Amino acid sequence: MTANTQALSDAGVSIWLDDLSRERLNDGSLRQLIESKNVVGVTTNPTIFASALAKGEAYDRQVEELAAAGADVETAVFEITTSDVAEACDLFAPVAAATGGVDGRVSLEVDPRMARDGEKTVAEAARLAEKVGKGNLHIKIPATYEGLDAITRTLAAGISVNVTLIFSLERYRAVINAFMTGLEQAKENGKDLSTIQSVASFFVSRVDTEVDKRLDAVGTDEATALKGKAGLANARLAFQIFEQQFATERWATLADAGAKPQRPLWASTGVKDPALPDTLYVTELVTSGVVNTMPEKTLDAAADHAQVTGDTVRGSYADANATLDAIDKLGISYDDVVKVLEDEGVSKFEASWEELLETVQNALDGAAGKTGAKAKVAEGTR
Repeated sequence: MTANTQALSDAGVSIWLDDLSRERLNDGSLRQLIESKNVVGVTTNPTIFASALAKGEAYDRQVEELAAAGADVETAVFEITTSDVAEACDLFAPVAAATGGVDGRVSLEVDPRMARDGEKTVAEAARLAEKVGKGNLHIKIPATYEGLDAITRTLAAGISVNVTLIFSLERYRAVINAFMTGLEQAKENGKDLSTIQSVASFFVSRVDTEVDKRLDAVGTDEATALKGKAGLANARLAFQIFEQQFATERWATLADAGAKPQRPLWASTGVKDPALPDTLYVTELVTSGVVNTMPEKTLDAAADHAQVTGDTVRGSYADANATLDAIDKLGISYDDVVKVLEDEGVSKFEASWEELLETVQNALDGAAGKTGAKAKVAEGTR
């Protein structure tokens, strides 16, 4: 293991890779990251799958089989993505076993076009979980208002959930409530709570991107001095909420029944502003009991030069509150920022899903064309 990623693991940070492709699975590069850079989980999203499908030839055989079977594009996407995730679950199964199911997790997101439809989300979550059929799967459900009940109902059915697209502290409190309610219902349903896992994916860099744009518009020295600070402040205050909510009697009752806490997961940890250190959202969000899911570029930077100096979250809450208060005093509305980010997040994933559908449809059409051409050649040689 590299010294820096080992230091993160020793500090209680679980490193997950924010990427998955069949090429990674086939060439052994994902296994190598497990062995050399302390990677103990994987997250995916529509953008990741769209990128994977657009590159290389790793999916050609399955696409040809699906085309020959007359599969439509929705079916093809379902089969392709669940195949990759199931294989990744098998790869991470030893990690899951060694950590009691806490790590070794692989996340698969519901169709983002369902983000505002709780009923469809619940049905799709169940369909994905049944298809993959692995105990270390997380189903990703966006933390939209409509998604809260879907999160509860999915957990109540005994399905582990990665709650994604969390930007707001208020929404994060609602997510924790949805999680605990889901476990309470799962207990009533006779489910083994020790087998149900969850993480809450709190997005970091996108907060800075939106706030910093507004700080630039203010243009004062005071505003400039606050750039690059909102994302960390927001995440640190989220962890304070985590500490508070998981110290309640309500949680103690669930823990006594075998439940494991819903860990905060730092998402969107790739630095967007080149003026900021490329490991900012790694080294400044170190604390025990969290997940940091990194794109490979950020993981490589962390392995190369991240300086882990101990806990950089606990005890930072007063400064974090002061940062958000200072931003508010400049006329930048926190509520508006997080609303814009949630709407943009859903829209971006919807756009990526449409891109994924288009990529797969083109591949199906191409495979069908090759099959037709082969058939004509075969016919001509008879």
